[in-house]
Amino acid sequence: MLFLVLGMGKTGSLVAEVSRERGHGVRAMDINENSRAAALTAPTLAGVDAVIDFTTAEAAVENMRAVLALGCRIVVGTTGWYAQLDAMKAIAERRSGSLLYGTNFSIGVQKLFRLTAELARLDGYAFSIIETHHTTKLDAPSGTAITLKEIIAAARPGDEVEVTSYRVGDAKGEHIVRAASKYDVIELRHDAFSRRGFALGAVRAAEWLAHQPPGVWDFREVFDRL
Repeated sequence: MLFLVLGMGKTGSLVAEVSRERGHGVRAMDINENSRAAALTAPTLAGVDAVIDFTTAEAAVENMRAVLALGCRIVVGTTGWYAQLDAMKAIAERRSGSLLYGTNFSIGVQKLFRLTAELARLDGYAFSIIETHHTTKLDAPSGTAITLKEIIAAARPGDEVEVTSYRVGDAKGEHIVRAASKYDVIELRHDAFSRRGFALGAVRAAEWLAHQPPGVWDFREVFDRL
């Protein structure tokens, strides 16, 4: 397959590397090469099986608009843009494009989401979330922490769920879900040692998306089909 990787930061560069390791052809652009999605034209996307975006929230929205308007496929690992999700879905439906998005492409984190949903059904516990990332991460709380909070809220409407965010050095990503009662504490923790898990999940997502009909999916819905 041929993938176009947008964003050559730490994760984007690793996505390109993992794609090549898995035998795929790779084109890559940093934000300067694709200012305001100007490089995402029909000739550029000809022959591309999927675009993979790890840029910024603002750039990702512009990139999605351009890719979906051409009826092409895009995997978005960038977070912080979800207020525009309905608009992106509308473009995908209107132009027969494909969008696969997620707050976290780590398979381990996807399992954390499911375990959190199970834990959140317990009565008599107060829930909180702690997340730690590198100092250059732009959004806080992280998209993953927001997803965890939404999962808990779905099971416990009306409960307050405190989220604490830390930005430390080059931390790859740690998320802790804490459930505390009068008698004990339960914690679920995912600690990433490397960004490779995120990159591998994104590449596998692109491999999957390349064989799907037009549509829009959350990675949480499909990760166990990869």
